[in-house]
Amino acid sequence: MALCDTSDPELRSTSGQVHSLETMGTVDGPGTRLVVFTQGCPMRCAYCHNPDSWKPGAGTSKTVGEILDLFERNRPFYRKGGITVSGGEPLLQPQFVGALFSAAHRAEKGRIHTALDTSGSAYDPAHPERFDQVLRESDLVLLDIKHAQNKGHRELTGMGAERPRALADELSRRRIPMVIRHVVVPGITDDPEELRALGRLIARWDNVVGLDLLPYHTMGVPKYEALDLDYPLEGTPAMDKNRIPQLRQIVLQARADARAQKA
Repeated sequence: MALCDTSDPELRSTSGQVHSLETMGTVDGPGTRLVVFTQGCPMRCAYCHNPDSWKPGAGTSKTVGEILDLFERNRPFYRKGGITVSGGEPLLQPQFVGALFSAAHRAEKGRIHTALDTSGSAYDPAHPERFDQVLRESDLVLLDIKHAQNKGHRELTGMGAERPRALADELSRRRIPMVIRHVVVPGITDDPEELRALGRLIARWDNVVGLDLLPYHTMGVPKYEALDLDYPLEGTPAMDKNRIPQLRQIVLQARADARAQKA
C-alpha cells in the first residue's frame, strides 16, 4: 500500500533515471532534505566529482511514487526541509522532475517544499514550454554559475554560458527565489575580477535570495581513477576555506555597486 497519495495517480507512475539518493542532505536547500541526483549531464566541468553521472540513460529507473514513499517514511526528519533534485543535470528530465515536484506539492500528508539544483545547461529558451511544469512547481532554485565570462565558462565546462543565463532570466521573470552557487577554484575562479564580474552578472536578477561560494575539493579524483579517466585539474590544490568569506564579500560588493548604478 502506497504511503503517499496525490490527486493525479499518473504522477506517481512517471519515472526517471536516477544516479543516487541522499536521505539526509543538509546543504542542498533549507532544512534536512531528501536529495535526488538524476543521471545525465551535458556539461563536462573540469572539477566535476561525479563523472559516473554524465551518461544519460544509465543509473536506476525510479518512479515518482517510489521517491515520495521514501520521503514519507522519513517525513519527521524533513519537517523543516523537503525534496531537492540535483544531478547530473535534472533539466535533462523535465517531465520527471516536474511530475515529482507536482506530486510533492499535493502529498496527502502535507505539502513538501521543492528545490531544483541545476546548472541550467539543459534549459532550452527556444522551447520554454518543456520546462513550464518543473519551474512552476519549484519553490527554490539553486543555480550553479560556473564562470561569469562566456569564454571562461566554455573552457571550464565545455559549453557556453547562454543557457544558464537564459534560465536565470526566466526564473527572474517568474519571480522564483534563486540561490546562486559558484565553485571557487584556485587560479581559475578565485580571481578578484572574475568575482566582481559574477557580482555584476547576478545584479540583473531581482529574485536572488542567496549566494553560496563553494570551495573546490579533490574528493572526486578516485572516481576518475576508477573510470580510467584523466582528471582535468590534476595538481590543482583544494581551495582554502578560510578565504571564502573574503571572496564572497567581493561578489556582494560588486553586486551592490551594480544595483546602485542601475537605480
